Amino acid sequence: MNPVGLSILALVLVAATAFGIWRSRNDGRMRGQPSTPLPFPVSGAPETTSAVSTFSEQELGTPLGAQATLVQFSTVFCQPCRATRRILAEVASMVDGVRHVEIDAEDNLDLVRRLGIRRTPTVFVLDPTGRVVNRATGQPRKADVVAALGAVL
Repeated sequence: MNPVGLSILALVLVAATAFGIWRSRNDGRMRGQPSTPLPFPVSGAPETTSAVSTFSEQELGTPLGAQATLVQFSTVFCQPCRATRRILAEVASMVDGVRHVEIDAEDNLDLVRRLGIRRTPTVFVLDPTGRVVNRATGQPRKADVVAALGAVL
């Protein structure tokens, strides 16, 4: 193989490895909600779309939790969504006043667009009024969910 081909191969391997490490460190990590608007337009959403959101009981289809609500956006074919469902249900059963709500992303495309959800599972931690306090994309760890609830409780 020529030196140019080896150089390109090495560059691709380094880039793929760096991306894999970055993705594994950031996947499922809880992030607080910034108070600035989304940095990109959301197709079909009003121009006032902001990263800070609130959920109503009508959007959720169920009452909010007395202390906090864990909202999970899932799809049928999503394998990490199943594990996330188990984690969130377990945390909700451990803490009084916390409710777990799962929303099918495919059936609620307007809400998905408004919130800028790009992949599933996406998890939101809501305070008792429905305001988003934390958000995670990907399967969160149980300890991270408990810590995010600590910011609300």
